Amino acid sequence: DARSGEILALANLPTYNPNNRVKLVGAQLRNRALTDTFEPGSTLKPFTAALALESGKVRFNTPIQTAPGRLTIGTATIHDAHVHGMLTVAQVIQKSSNVGAAKLALSMTPTEMWTMFDGVGFGTPLKLGFPGEVGGRLRPAKTWKPIEQATMAYGHGISVTLIQLARAYQAFARDGDLVPISLARIDTPPLNGKQVFSAQTAREVRAMLEMAVLPGGTAPKAQIPGYRVAGKTGTAHKLEGGAYANKYVASFVGFAPASDPRLIVAVMVDEPSNGKYYGGDVAAPVFAQVMGGSLRSLG
Repeated sequence: DARSGEILALANLPTYNPNNRVKLVGAQLRNRALTDTFEPGSTLKPFTAALALESGKVRFNTPIQTAPGRLTIGTATIHDAHVHGMLTVAQVIQKSSNVGAAKLALSMTPTEMWTMFDGVGFGTPLKLGFPGEVGGRLRPAKTWKPIEQATMAYGHGISVTLIQLARAYQAFARDGDLVPISLARIDTPPLNGKQVFSAQTAREVRAMLEMAVLPGGTAPKAQIPGYRVAGKTGTAHKLEGGAYANKYVASFVGFAPASDPRLIVAVMVDEPSNGKYYGGDVAAPVFAQVMGGSLRSLG
């Protein structure tokens, strides 16, 4: 609940029947939204854009050249899934350009980026009182190489839990502030939380996230008939034994109604295996179903 910070629902699949514990393995028993970390991929781009807006270096429609669809930093090269050419900051989020996000990141200092990531709750457990809850990985800014700073702009080289990601999106669903989240019911919702972005920045990023689910964005499959939706896709390679494997994590985080956000839903699909692995194809439809049903049941 974007207003109260209450966690209304939390599900893991495949799940198990607690009455029949014969075939149980570790992965089924964990509450993976709180105990498992992953690289969030492009779901982190809106935070990079928000920091760039906040610093005054760019505006909503500042142009950024993303051609030829790749950017070489040192010995490494960053690629876009599609070549786009000149994009505005808003279109970098809408089209999910890695090159655009990296260029935004490199206009800031590592310390500024680290402070922002820390401010939205990455790198430390949320202290929900849940056994085994982890904090993810956010390395100290002084150790970042330029290529690492560039890849963190689009969610690589940093790891989070799904609950951290859902909570961080409060900053965009609300007017730039974060309230504590709770697994238990809250009788008196907090009026205002910790301000991490200005209300103006939050509203501008919210508009970008709404563009991402409209035609021309990466997540038209997140649309819900009758409601305005905003959100962001993520697709990341999985790390296995310190190297990236040919396996993926697909994610989508969004909120609705975009005009006055009430619910935030975060979906992560670990190793999608149906021939598709992009967040917009795999996670966005799950979001649409869960969010649509939730909004209707709340009337």
